[in-house]
Amino acid sequence: MQFANHAPATARRRLATALAFAIAAGIAGGALAQSNATGSIFGSATPGDVVHIENTATGLRRDITVDAGGRYRANSLPIGSYDVSLMHNGAVVDSHKGVQTSISQGTDVSFATTSADATTLGSVQVTANSLPSIDVSSVDSRTVLTADQLSKLPIARTSISSVALLAPGTTPAARGYGNALSFGGSSASENAYYINGFQATNPLTGVSSRQLPYDAIDQEQVLIGGYGAEYGRSTGGVINVVSKRGSNEWKGDVQVLFSPSGLAQQPKDIRLTNGTLYQRGNPYTLRDQENLQYSGSLGGALIKDKLFIFAAADWIHQTGNYTGPSTVSDDERDSNKTTRWLGKIDWNITDNNILEFTGIGDTETTDASIFGYDYATGRGDYLGHTYTKNYNGTQTNATPGGNMYIGHYTGYITDDLTINAMYGKSSSNHQQTISSASGSTCPGITDNRVEFAANPQTGCTVGATSFLLPGSKDRTNGWSANIEYRIGDHDLRAGVDNYVLRATWGSVPVGGTGYIYADVGDGKSIRNRLSNLGLDPNLYNPADFPNGYYVESTALTTGTSARTNQRSQFVEDNWQISDRWHAYIGLRNEQFTNYNGSGEAYASSRHQLDPRLGASWDVYGDSSLKIYANAGRYHLGLPTSVAVRGAGPSTYPSQFYSFTGIDPVSGIPTGLGTGPWSATYYNNGANGVPPDAKTVSAQQLHSYYQDEYIFGFDKQLGDNWTVGAKAMYRRLRSLIDDTCDSAPLQAWGDRNGLSDEVAAGIARSTGCWLYNPGRANTFTLSPADGQYLSVPLSAKDIGEPKPKRSYYMLDLYAEHQFSDKWYGKIDYTYSRSYGNSEGQLDSNIVQADVSTTESWDFPAIMENTNGDLPNDQKHQLRIYGTYAPTDEWQFSTVTRIASGYPVSCLGVRPESAGGDPYNYQNNYFWCNGQPSPRGSRGRTPWTYTLDLSAAWKPAFADHKLTLSADVFNALGKQRVTQYYETGETAAGLPNPNYLRARSFQDPRYVRLGARYDFTL
Repeated sequence: MQFANHAPATARRRLATALAFAIAAGIAGGALAQSNATGSIFGSATPGDVVHIENTATGLRRDITVDAGGRYRANSLPIGSYDVSLMHNGAVVDSHKGVQTSISQGTDVSFATTSADATTLGSVQVTANSLPSIDVSSVDSRTVLTADQLSKLPIARTSISSVALLAPGTTPAARGYGNALSFGGSSASENAYYINGFQATNPLTGVSSRQLPYDAIDQEQVLIGGYGAEYGRSTGGVINVVSKRGSNEWKGDVQVLFSPSGLAQQPKDIRLTNGTLYQRGNPYTLRDQENLQYSGSLGGALIKDKLFIFAAADWIHQTGNYTGPSTVSDDERDSNKTTRWLGKIDWNITDNNILEFTGIGDTETTDASIFGYDYATGRGDYLGHTYTKNYNGTQTNATPGGNMYIGHYTGYITDDLTINAMYGKSSSNHQQTISSASGSTCPGITDNRVEFAANPQTGCTVGATSFLLPGSKDRTNGWSANIEYRIGDHDLRAGVDNYVLRATWGSVPVGGTGYIYADVGDGKSIRNRLSNLGLDPNLYNPADFPNGYYVESTALTTGTSARTNQRSQFVEDNWQISDRWHAYIGLRNEQFTNYNGSGEAYASSRHQLDPRLGASWDVYGDSSLKIYANAGRYHLGLPTSVAVRGAGPSTYPSQFYSFTGIDPVSGIPTGLGTGPWSATYYNNGANGVPPDAKTVSAQQLHSYYQDEYIFGFDKQLGDNWTVGAKAMYRRLRSLIDDTCDSAPLQAWGDRNGLSDEVAAGIARSTGCWLYNPGRANTFTLSPADGQYLSVPLSAKDIGEPKPKRSYYMLDLYAEHQFSDKWYGKIDYTYSRSYGNSEGQLDSNIVQADVSTTESWDFPAIMENTNGDLPNDQKHQLRIYGTYAPTDEWQFSTVTRIASGYPVSCLGVRPESAGGDPYNYQNNYFWCNGQPSPRGSRGRTPWTYTLDLSAAWKPAFADHKLTLSADVFNALGKQRVTQYYETGETAAGLPNPNYLRARSFQDPRYVRLGARYDFTL
């Protein structure tokens, strides 16, 4: 209302101001604007002429008047093919047919200046395939894959991440995190995923996303950096998917794909470095694997030009065998079923009002029948059965699954004013059940004794040693709204969004506890335990362990419900400074609040300002050469899963015993002997008492963020070739993790005469606190109910180094647009990721506690951690393309050659360096009593992955039938992709498991397909 005193404005500007005020003042949220699900068409023409844009498949039409500067722009266009015509004095004088829009991208369709007498249709010029392939209006780094490319290229149809791996700067994350990716050196939990404008990121951990049917993808955009203020909650990359939609023509397809075991290479066995067989096959590829998939889609118009429907579905069945390592001694027959569906309704209410509704389902289940297994005699008796639903067996769970429902409205208020609104919700239930043939449950057994490395104790555990908390589930509700207004040379946009993520999650040990057998060695482990219990380490007596072994009874129990609120706001200006210069100016503001199971906030961040700046120079003014640069800041909130460990009632008891025997069936120790070292010690202070929310994190916690800089160029060569290069630099500026070192807090209390109060506060806490490593932090302790004490500590007091993660990349590419019967792209990336922290994860040990890794628990853990980080692949070469010599035949390839990942050695911290006062045993970057810097033990081998495809579309079936054969990893190379990096046992002895393979490349397999496309 305060605007009433301003100078009079046009009705259009009043409307724009009112809408902007209503959105900005009435909503608290963040950037999820039009361009993450739509595209735009822009260009130059004679001022006053009209550009007519029409999608003939859906009847959508827009008429845009060219402004006084000779520019026009049509934003928020649904992805599709458009005819763009120039109209002068009511007559069409020039036209471009089949103009394809791309996600979050502009397509330049410019027209020559019309003459005064060009008034008849006889002067019409129709142009096709002559548009520039370079978007001179963008300043980001992106890769867009279309449905046509996805249907031709040999790509695994497992997830949208399989497609994203074609983008430069992406590398596969550690296999223990599922089919997840690292973008630009970040950890696998730092990416954002969108489907039809809705945030589909895993709401628990941020690792991977919900999925949709592969053939429902219209376009998938991968943003590796430089993205605008509309995007956030990512310090890695953005995967943005838009689904297909119906058109005036009823079209559909049915398809079957089959990968027979008889044409598949068996997975490589895992062996220790001395040649001993450790595991038949490996954990990530089933033996004798077969895959059968049925897919289909159908779309068309319920009312021509008005109401459309599209539906697609995948049903996938995979079977195979998995044999556990010799330390587990079981064999299982797996039956995995995946069901995915999508339904979409599009309603062109008018040419100026569009409404969309999308429903998506994603369910993955695994049934496993488990048998005993002896490596000498083979499969034994039936032991039991496990079943999982939307759960991949790890705490990061890269298989969130579930259902999504998304509604989206677009309103073209005027030529210059567009509004968008989106609301979506998703939910998923996660399940794991374990049933034993005997009806009893056996605890997990781990045998780390060197003498028994070839014949370890295994027990009778069925499947995993812990199982998912019953009732685990998650759900996400979110909405966004934005406004776009074009005024002169400026395309202004502002938007907000608000997401609420809820999750119930945790794990429970099978059999109530677990047992770990270990060597006493020189007694370090026993002395350290005595010290941790506050006792004299000299109480250790070797005679208490006559057989030279001890056993630890320990198991972690977690479980809570949690909520995370994510909100943000953004404004941006795409400024066409001149015919050749384009500038981007954006600002994003994000807020995160994390709540524990009691609904109390334990971490909150506000006013996280992300400036984004960029410039693009159209050097020759014809979109044939673009030079661009950008700089930006990117924030990332805490995942919901932090509440499970950091703010939830975890219990992690540990007791040491001597023993005289082991039950041959259950693996449980017998003849237990106790001593002062047998008192219960709670690892990480997890004693089952839920922490006071005020004491979980440091006060005024700084958010996790990084800065990024990109400089590059794109050059069009002739009509078909585009070449380019870009350089990127990223630097992590602030990190959130947890520390479990109470000594600095107690030292502060001692200095300030508050020893007893601080000690009481520490005793009532979990013993770990969320904080910012390398900064001053003020911690909150609660000595008694309702009493709080602030403990301010400098970075020097805490004793941790500053977090460091730097990434630089140089990418070179050459792309040949489809012509002369072929399309191809070759891309070479040189990069380096280095520092002392991977980020939110720790891939060296494949730790699943996002943002609460062990890395920063104590200063000693961070010794020797500076070096090449786990996701560092210095060299990557990608080649993909399609060759169609005739209308009947088509050949394609996707080839990726990459250098190896760095290898480390973790072990025991020697007494000369201070020993192991924290009972972290062999988890230090020390080996053989010497510093062992991260990544200093060589690299995994280079990997060569050649995927090939051949397709036949016979003329007798009018090219509607496609018979295909895809060969994945045609060379059959199964190189190691990660080694086990713990080089010493807890007793300080050489670890026989060191440098055994954790994972390999997937073996070669063949996928046979038959597809029929039809129209009704």
